[in-house]
This record gives sequence, C-alpha cells and structure tokens, in this order.
Amino acid sequence: MLKLTKGQIIWVSGILAAMSFILKKLVGYEAITIILMLMTTIITGAPIFKKAVGALRYRIVGIDALVTLAVIGALLIGEYWEAAAVTFLFMLGDYLEVRTIEKTRSSIKALLDLAPNTTRVKRNGIESFIEPDEVAQGDLVIVKPGEKISVDGTVVEGSAYVNQATITGESVPVNRGVEETVFSGTIVESGYLVIRSDRVGDDTTFARILQMVEEAQDKKAKTQKFLEKFSCYYTPIIILLAVVLYLVTRDIELALTLLVIACPGALVISTPVSIVAGIGNGAKHGVLVKSGEIMEKLGTIHVVAFDKTGTITVGNPGVTRVKAYKTDENELLRIAAIGESYSEHPLGKAIIVKAEERFGVITQVPENMQIITGQGLIFNLHGEVYYIGNRKLFESNGISVTSYEDDLRIEEEQGQTVVIVGNKDGINGIISIADSIREDAGALVASLKSQGVKKVVMLTGDNRRAAKSVADEIGLDDYYSELLPDDKVRILAELEKEHGTIAMVGDGVNDAPALASASLGIAIGGVGTDVAMETADVVLMSAEVGKLSYAIGLSRATVRNMKQNIYFALVVVVLLLAGVLIKTVNLSFGMLVHEGSVLLVILNAIRLLEYGKSKGNIHDHKGRAISE
Repeated sequence: MLKLTKGQIIWVSGILAAMSFILKKLVGYEAITIILMLMTTIITGAPIFKKAVGALRYRIVGIDALVTLAVIGALLIGEYWEAAAVTFLFMLGDYLEVRTIEKTRSSIKALLDLAPNTTRVKRNGIESFIEPDEVAQGDLVIVKPGEKISVDGTVVEGSAYVNQATITGESVPVNRGVEETVFSGTIVESGYLVIRSDRVGDDTTFARILQMVEEAQDKKAKTQKFLEKFSCYYTPIIILLAVVLYLVTRDIELALTLLVIACPGALVISTPVSIVAGIGNGAKHGVLVKSGEIMEKLGTIHVVAFDKTGTITVGNPGVTRVKAYKTDENELLRIAAIGESYSEHPLGKAIIVKAEERFGVITQVPENMQIITGQGLIFNLHGEVYYIGNRKLFESNGISVTSYEDDLRIEEEQGQTVVIVGNKDGINGIISIADSIREDAGALVASLKSQGVKKVVMLTGDNRRAAKSVADEIGLDDYYSELLPDDKVRILAELEKEHGTIAMVGDGVNDAPALASASLGIAIGGVGTDVAMETADVVLMSAEVGKLSYAIGLSRATVRNMKQNIYFALVVVVLLLAGVLIKTVNLSFGMLVHEGSVLLVILNAIRLLEYGKSKGNIHDHKGRAISE
C-alpha cells in the first residue's frame, strides 16, 4: 500500500481541491466536484481520524477528535466543500507547525551537528580514522586545525587555540597546551593537539549537555501542566456546548463550526514552544537550564547568594606571604604543602603550587590526615601532630591564637585569607593567600539590582575581615562569614522565609548542600564538573559570572513570551466564538483563523532564539546588554 508523507498528502489534496473548485465554478460539473471533494476529505482526513481514534483509546478527547466530529457532521449535511476545506487546512496547519517547531529546536540541532563524525587516533604508532564511539579510554587522539575534538581529555603534546563556544558559550578561542583539559564538541582553530582520552562516548561533557538539554525541553513548566490539565476538561465541555447549541438552535452547521473554532490548539502549544526556544537559546550561550519549571522560576528570584572562592573570585588563589614564628619560612611552607597533599580545597592547592615553585614536586605524604569541614585539617608527620586551618580549628583543639591576632588582622583587612600552621605547642606561622575578584562581579551585582533582585549577599567560610573587604568592593548588600556547610543551608532557609525565591550561586565543588537546599541552585564554571551538572538547577558552563544576568533576563523574556502567546490565543478564541454566535464565521474560515493563530504563536516563540544576539552578557531588567 502506497504511504504518502504529510507533505505529499498536502500537495495531492491541494491539487484535488483546486480541480474541484475549477470544475464547479467554470464548468459546473457538480457530481465530479463532489467526488473530488470527498477524495480530498478522505486523503487529508484519514491521518486526523487515525490520531483521534488512537487518543480516544487512552480516553483523551483532543483537537483531532473535535475536527473529526465536525468533518463527519459536515459530510452528513452535504457540506462537502466545508469538509474538504477543514481537513485540508488542518493538515496544512499541522505540517507548518511541525516545520516551524523544528526552528525552535534549532539550537539542539546545531549542537547535534557539532558532534564529530570521525576521530583520528594513534594506536601502536599508527594513525587511523575511526568512529567517535569506538574511541577507548586512554587512546591518543590527534586533532589538527579545523577539526573537532571528540573526547574529554588531557593534552599530552602540542598547543592550540580551541573554540569552546559549544560548551561554554564563549566566543573567543582559548589556548590549550600540555597537561590542560579539553572537551568534546570543541574545535581546534590553529595549532595541533595530541589528547589522552579521559572520557569517551556518552560520558563526555558534550554528550551530557546534549542529553540534559533534550530532557529539559521535555520537562514541563507549571503553566504548561496547568494548560494541559485545563484542555482535558475544556474539550469535552466544548463538545457538550456544541450539542446544547444544536438542541437550542437546530442549526447543525453552527454547532459544527463551534467544534472547529473552539479547538484549544494555540492555547495548548503557547507554553511549550516558548520553553523549548528559551532552553535552546540558553544552551547555545552556555546556560544550561534543566527544565521548563526552572526556566519559569529563574525570573522570579528575589535574593541571590554567592559563594566567594571560585564564584565571586576567579578561584585561582595564590600565596602572597609566608610568615614563620618558630621555624624558617621554607620549612613552614614544606610542612603545610605535605599536609595539603590530599586536599581538594583551592587554598590547599595554592600552598602546594607555591611549595613546588620553591622545592619541586613534594613526594612526602601526611599520615592519619583528618579533614575538618569548615576548619582545616589535622595530620601526622614524623611523629608530630600538625594543624592547618583557621581560628576555629585551633580554638577547638585548645590552642590559643590570641598572641598573633595583630598579624592576622593586618592580613585580613587587606582581603587576604590567612591559613594558620601549628602543632600542640602553639602557632608555627601563617600563610597569606589572596584570590582576585572577577572583573565583572561588580557590574553583575549592579545588573541584578536593575533586574529587580531585592538582595545580593555572600556566604563564605572565610574570615569576617576578608569577606567584608570583598563585599565592600563589589557592592553587596550583606555578607555572612566563617560559615560551615550547615550554616549556609540554615541562612539560605532564613533568607527564603524572609524574602521569597532565593538562588545560591557556587562553583559546584564545595557548595553541593547549599546548591541543593536553595530555591534554585546555580553552578558557575560547570564544564567538566560532575557535582555541578548533577546538583544545580542551572549550570553556567563558563566561568563568566555575568552569564547569570543573561540567564535571568532570558527567563523573564521566556515568561513574557509565554504570556503573550496565552493572551493572544484566548483573544482569538473569544473573537471566533463571538463570530460563530452572530453567524459571521463559517466552518472553513474558522479553521483557517485557528491554524493561523497556532502559527503566529509559534513564530512569536521563535523570536526567543534571537535573544542575546548582542555581545554583552550583563543585562538590565528588560534584557538589554549593559556591558561587554
């Protein structure tokens, strides 16, 4: 049996409809005209009827059922032209809807197109091309200028400028060399790289982003859920009204017209197309929003709470001063570096980097190390117990720091974080560490205020003086210092109770409890960070903190777009109903207007794909870029 595509059905039925019109108007062959109209109705109506029956099996009375009832009724009363016109227009509208909805998913399609088709690997000294799915962990992948990277891995040879726009949304290529990480889906613009595969296939960052965005576009917003629930009751009510209208007026054509024009097509589709377009736009610009509900909620934020290290600051702290009291500076630094060997904290890494600059690679490791969250760590070295951390660590172990408060205060007032090193006999010395504030942090705070955010605060485990220095510099409303993870969760709950929707912004490494407990968890620089991508509701894939302003602006633009679509769809239905009741709208014209309204709703949603085309990342309350 010959099976026609939707496009072919439209062409064939269109030709038949045109022939029937010509024969009726110019030649007057009534019988042939009726036959052609019936053929048009059957060809275009069969798929509609099939979908209606399929939906009814699951007790769903949808738009297809309404159209089917109207067409059957039109045929029974001899309105063959109306039946043909309604089925043809409905099929044409459905076809155009599918084509235009594909446009709203263009960001996803663009991501799919960026997946590499082949990969050049080097095995046993021989280069060969294989499918990306065939690359194994540990393989050496060679990437030359203009080629796409197919794995997440570490550069073992070469240097290149890599365009990471597909992952982070950054338009400027970054230089990558030996021991640096690169990601699947990015493009080498100049130079060459030999990469050791660390993650392949579905485990790569690119594959996971694609999967999350696709899932997000299928997760429904609250407004969408409400409209779908509404349509479940709305459609049977319309059928009942059509029956009542017929019983009162005895005008079957009027009742059938009511069935067609009252289809809630534009209303039902008004929300999902906006959500799909908004999430797709965000993905294209390095903002991963995990569901339609989150996209809606993002624009309602009243309070934004930032973590400090790696969020407001660049997350690359460095040692600025080593001051020893009971030993020399080199010995103090060496002991601290050994103690921090297993630590993942940025301050610990800064100490290790400084020690390796002076002494080379530290091979000694600590014994019996204990990490005390929010305080520091305790370890054994050569039979001696050492402490590295803040005041709380030493005070909780009965070691006084009072004699050194002047030195601590001087460093902290300059915005330094001070790491204290000591043993049971007292303080051996202090190490001052500084992390530079992100260039766009101050502008972001101002932008958030202009977007209507009531309060912008900072939650940090750092000392009060260092926290105050940062808060004053970028214009925060308040700051909370010397916090343990549980303290952050408690303060977030208090802020939410007082002000409403609150977003916690962190780097996703040490902030998982806070990200999970806030109304919205937003992770910055989430590329390659498993915790961030799994825990946060929104992931800013690059380290550009200004993307937060973009994300909020996009959310508000998406919600505005949804509301425009809903209001427009409701107005069209009301006007058509009025037209039916005063008998100025017939069956075919009603269907034409109905399908036109659906297309206009989709076209309005497509406008969201153009949001943020300017270079600026920081936006005001109307979504306009205010910085570059």
